Amino acid sequence: MHRYLIIANQTLGGEALVDAVRERIAAGPCEFWVLVPATPVTHLEPAYLAMPVMGGLPAVTGTPEEAEAVARTRLELALKQLRALGATVDGEVGEPDPLRAAKAATSGHEFSEIIVSTLPTRLSRWLHQDLPHRLERQLQQCVVLVTSTEPAQAEAGRPERR
Repeated sequence: MHRYLIIANQTLGGEALVDAVRERIAAGPCEFWVLVPATPVTHLEPAYLAMPVMGGLPAVTGTPEEAEAVARTRLELALKQLRALGATVDGEVGEPDPLRAAKAATSGHEFSEIIVSTLPTRLSRWLHQDLPHRLERQLQQCVVLVTSTEPAQAEAGRPERR
């Protein structure tokens, strides 16, 4: 059975990531572990931040607790969405640094592949930090990059604007 680690935050629920999960489900028995780094709220892109958190939009003051709340809400929504696709999936909120969070998540666990889901290149801090290549080198794992093209508004629980 293949095990996949998904590292994502703002792109959880996006069509590109959902398609990647569907492809792996279609390929045979597998399970997924979703890691959501608790990215500081002040580092989030406004278009990708517009999602409900505890009954309203999050205030952008940047506390670690707010980052944790946003990440936890995204994780819960993503787990529901992926389970609805038929995926065997669980996950966790990790520390803000995605590389350190990935190192902690892979400690003692074997994964067939790491899927890194990012914002478009012009917006992605993770791509500017060369996260996919750093993960490959430091974790000695196959890393696949999935890049979102737009915010996952409907999937994140917010109605689409018409």
